[in-house]
Amino acid sequence: MTRIIVLTSGKGGVGKSSMSINIGYALAKKGAKVCLIDADFGLKNLDVMMGLENRVIYDLKDVIQSKCTLQQILVKDKRMHSLFLLPACKSLSLENLNVEYMIKMIEELKKDFDYILIDSPAGIEKGFQYASGLSNEAIIVVTLDIVSLRDADRVVGLLLKQGVNNLHMIVNKYNEDDVHKGRCLTLKDAHDILSIPLLGIVYDDHSMIEANNKGLPIYMNNQSHMVGCFDRIVRRLEGEEVAFQKNKKKPLFERIFR
Repeated sequence: MTRIIVLTSGKGGVGKSSMSINIGYALAKKGAKVCLIDADFGLKNLDVMMGLENRVIYDLKDVIQSKCTLQQILVKDKRMHSLFLLPACKSLSLENLNVEYMIKMIEELKKDFDYILIDSPAGIEKGFQYASGLSNEAIIVVTLDIVSLRDADRVVGLLLKQGVNNLHMIVNKYNEDDVHKGRCLTLKDAHDILSIPLLGIVYDDHSMIEANNKGLPIYMNNQSHMVGCFDRIVRRLEGEEVAFQKNKKKPLFERIFR
């Protein structure tokens, strides 16, 4: 049975698109056939972050206008052949989208994919409502700052109201030093505010930004400790009980004197 999961957040800048992409790669590496849907119409980010922008020939508007088939719009990843992208369309506004048509499109995709991951726009406006209306599970991406968590709490309430009850949280940009020195909230604070299960922790790492800018997702860097974060997220997503990834980076003191 195909799992349809929307990845969302209360505020922008928490790394939701990075999470969508790298979870997609991790699932595909395990043998799943994955479709990533870029639902952030007007911006169109996933194809650039995946290094696929030159492969995009058609977009969703072309399908709606019957200029191509649904299969023709899908872009196969050049590094992970069971991962496909359904790119967003800059010229297509949410007002022009027929939700019933999109639901039929999802039903068609379900015939070919094990996972459909929908990268939702940040916030709680029409884009969020549209994306969450297509899914039956949600991953809420947060950071350990109060604004991110309070906004995410509102998102959780809206998802539950829409009948999306299978909810999980990913804490992104986790910095142990900031937590220990009290510069941000803690994982316990995040759980107390949102009251949903913690699916994974992804550490704060500048290499993530570099990877996105190069169109080479961090998951494809076998030397990165971040790969383990996403592998564990996927294993938990599939029902395994796994310990959370520890930060393999040594503290500055150890790097200098060892």
